[in-house]
Amino acid sequence: MEPAEHLFRQEAGRLVAILTRLFGVHNLAVAEDVVQDAFCRALESWKFHGVPKNPSAWLMTTAKNRALEILRRDGTARRFAPEIGRSLESGWTLAPVIEEHFETAAIQDVQLRMMFSCMHPRIPEEARLALVLHLLCGFSVEETAAAFLKNAAAMEKKMGRAKKTLAGSRRLFDLAGADDVAARLPAVLHVLYLLFNEGYHGASSESAVRGELCAEARRLVSLLLDNPRTATPAARALAALLCFLAARLPGRLDAAGNLTLLMDQDRSSWDHALIAEGRRQLELSAAGGDVTAYHLEAAIASLHANAARAEDTDWNGIIALYDMLMTIQPSPVVALNRAVALAQRDGPGRGLEAIARIDDRKRLARYPFYFAAMGEFELRLARRDVARGHFRAALTLARSPMEKRFLEGRLRECEDVPPAR
Repeated sequence: MEPAEHLFRQEAGRLVAILTRLFGVHNLAVAEDVVQDAFCRALESWKFHGVPKNPSAWLMTTAKNRALEILRRDGTARRFAPEIGRSLESGWTLAPVIEEHFETAAIQDVQLRMMFSCMHPRIPEEARLALVLHLLCGFSVEETAAAFLKNAAAMEKKMGRAKKTLAGSRRLFDLAGADDVAARLPAVLHVLYLLFNEGYHGASSESAVRGELCAEARRLVSLLLDNPRTATPAARALAALLCFLAARLPGRLDAAGNLTLLMDQDRSSWDHALIAEGRRQLELSAAGGDVTAYHLEAAIASLHANAARAEDTDWNGIIALYDMLMTIQPSPVVALNRAVALAQRDGPGRGLEAIARIDDRKRLARYPFYFAAMGEFELRLARRDVARGHFRAALTLARSPMEKRFLEGRLRECEDVPPAR
């Protein structure tokens, strides 16, 4: 990604949120136009004058001035956000009101408000995630569509319907309403969890790992932790989980860009500062009485992080945590992960038995690593022909060139395993 592109994406979410608060949610398109205009002006100016020392401040000032022009040109601010109208009625002039909205604390608050606005109960889950990617993370419609393997035109229509729903409220979500915050927070946490997973396990045609999505998810979770209304034990548990997983990213691909299994990763490459932060957040998450799926997943990830070598992994502890997770949030994927842990502790035969007992296994039929797991177990049992069939099935479902190369490598391993004795 080009530096300017990275900067624009980083700033877009902040600027759209600020301007939406100024103009009102019903004028979201105006806010997006102002941001696009600021970026176009930046490209033109920086081409001749060079990138300024503080490009973020340059973009912020340009967007701020453009917003002031629009509000002055279009008459009374009451046609925009109701909050602006109330401020002007109290005797404020327009420029100080706008300046106030661009202060650091206001920027953090308005991004949270935008995040909660995207969780409108009438907006479907996939559209919520798309809105977060587009409005808060600065992804274009085309990039957002690519993240879901969707057609750009179809994604634009989906987001258009979601934005229309948002427009009905005329203002961003108000975090002052404690009950409303509590009602929407689970949806916020789930969408940020999905956003991180899209980067970590995503179906991108370019890369098996999209670090920028993982980083955006962690950035948005950090906004939750900075606000006392949203820094709940569940939010801290999610933050811990994402820290532990992000710490592994340097070891997830080898030097050639190929996927590396967790058990084969170079653990010295893991980010130990992130692991320490994950432990800190996990400890803080214990303040509440409830245990969520995020707590259990973070605890599992912490046990992996505690093992200096793969063979030191506390599989008993991990299996016990998966048992608890199956109690509070059962799913075929959780059951599959538990089967993998069982195979590590008790051997591949036990892993295959556990997979055979998974309820609703048909839901895994489009998941490549369901077949890959069975292929690994059969390979370890030296049943090469059976393993080869599973790896071929997984290969047909591979979502990226990296996944394909990984599975092709496993197929080659089938040829190299000596016959069973």
